[in-house]
Amino acid sequence: MEARTPSESKTILTDLVLPSETNPLNNLFGGELLARMDRAASIAARRHSRRIVVTASVNHVAFNKTIALGSVVTVEAKISRAFKTSMEIYIDVWIEDRESGICTKANEAIYTFVAVNEQGTPVPVPPVMPETDDEKERYDGALRRKQLSLVLAGKMKPNDATELKALFT
Repeated sequence: MEARTPSESKTILTDLVLPSETNPLNNLFGGELLARMDRAASIAARRHSRRIVVTASVNHVAFNKTIALGSVVTVEAKISRAFKTSMEIYIDVWIEDRESGICTKANEAIYTFVAVNEQGTPVPVPPVMPETDDEKERYDGALRRKQLSLVLAGKMKPNDATELKALFT
């Protein structure tokens, strides 16, 4: 299976925050942002794998800034690493200033998707070939994040988490 670059999976969704999507403080509901991120990540995972994909986990979400009613929000998703059948998708969320047009990073998240066939059975995915320094950093971090998740779930012994151990020795 031929490796693909993160840029081949890049997905950008841009939309306005509407009144029905806000809380009593007129900020975007967290759940609405999670749904937008899930949609962008699923498209990125599908572009990479060219298969049906399902959300396996939401590994990390940071709600660093509120997103006000009327804001222009851009969700950018790219694959950071692929394993046997799973893919880690890194998501950045940007807010565009209405007057200056300057975009500011508001939030980020990491989702994991699994590629499946028509019966829902996991299938292999192509490897990732990072190109930029940021992509390489996210690629390297993905293995540590996966090992940490497996250790916490009791599916990997801490001594077997070599990439994770290397951080502490």
